Amino acid sequence: MRQKTIAVIIVAAGKGERVSTDGIPDPKQYRPLAGKPVLAHTVAAFQAMPQVTTILTVIHADHQARYAALGLSDPRLLPPVIGGDSRQASVLEGLKALAPMRPDRVLIHDAARPFASPQLIGDVLALLEQYDGALPALPVTDTIKRTLDGRHVATTEDRNQLAAAQTPQGFRFGQLFSAHMRAGTVRRQFTDDAEIAEWAGLRVAMTMGDPDNIKLTFSQDFARAERILSGDSLMETRVGTGFDVHAFVPGDHVWLGGVRIPYHHALNGHSDSDVALHALTDALYGSIGAGDIGVHFPPSDMQWKGAASTIFLKHASDMIAQAGGRIVNLDVTIVCEGPKVNPHVAAMRAVIATTLNIAPARIAIKATTSEKLGFTGREEGIVAMASASVEVPRGEL
Repeated sequence: MRQKTIAVIIVAAGKGERVSTDGIPDPKQYRPLAGKPVLAHTVAAFQAMPQVTTILTVIHADHQARYAALGLSDPRLLPPVIGGDSRQASVLEGLKALAPMRPDRVLIHDAARPFASPQLIGDVLALLEQYDGALPALPVTDTIKRTLDGRHVATTEDRNQLAAAQTPQGFRFGQLFSAHMRAGTVRRQFTDDAEIAEWAGLRVAMTMGDPDNIKLTFSQDFARAERILSGDSLMETRVGTGFDVHAFVPGDHVWLGGVRIPYHHALNGHSDSDVALHALTDALYGSIGAGDIGVHFPPSDMQWKGAASTIFLKHASDMIAQAGGRIVNLDVTIVCEGPKVNPHVAAMRAVIATTLNIAPARIAIKATTSEKLGFTGREEGIVAMASASVEVPRGEL
């Protein structure tokens, strides 16, 4: 199978007026950060990705000497192109420059975001296997007010339906190029490339963003960026574990990892008895000190009788998101003599990834037997163990 070609457009054609208000010289993408210009950090983030085949920077016409002074060198790095009078126009110039190469995928990234991690970039690319477009986004945790005059509150928005978009945003190249060409003919400015894709009717999905993937806009953003680079991270890692057991009862299937598996027994429990998802849900709750499934979904509450365990998993994920955190990786081990788990691992990872809005590569599912020992060896039930690693803002929990 031919390897997909992946191009990156780094949008660096702005003048950074908002940073200059405190006397710091323009433009922000060339301002030193830990001894190296911001744009050099940004380009390096994609140079670190071996699957990226082409990198193109769009710059302002007045900044050609500044760009040349960066001394960037990489066989994948094309000569810069001159941008337009808006971000939208600058991206279109980049797409036109790439058109003769016809890459399979294109990532659009803001030069003022120097902290795009390999994991974040990889998550966006992974989501592009299923959707026309993909972008990282962070759940909105503040209460959002709408105002019509800048002073009086008109209404309060439902923050559960809101997310703050980041870059890189990824797309199928041909679809985005076509959408941008059409968008250029209408009298409207779009705020990002995902909005253009949405306007064009493309399917765009979100993956969890990174709180450290900040956009350098104001003076204080640079102070935070310096702290990130110095190792004084604003995030900390938490680890939770989960353990669950369910006994067999007469039946014709079991639920494991969100997948219905035909079997000559069922699992006994109040919900769908998905022992794997129960252990994983408890691991997520544990990572933020939020108790266990029984605290949030008591077995005495009949509304959860027979409920899909993906509901519990999503609730735990939402609690982490509301705390400003993100899931780093998950690991599940299922212990049983039967049913055979390995044929269903890919489907389980897909269900969990979709439920949690993370890349399947962040999920490990393993199966083993107990060598005919104990109650699992006697085929009396199934055990699942899980661990979850998450990042949350330091000191928030």
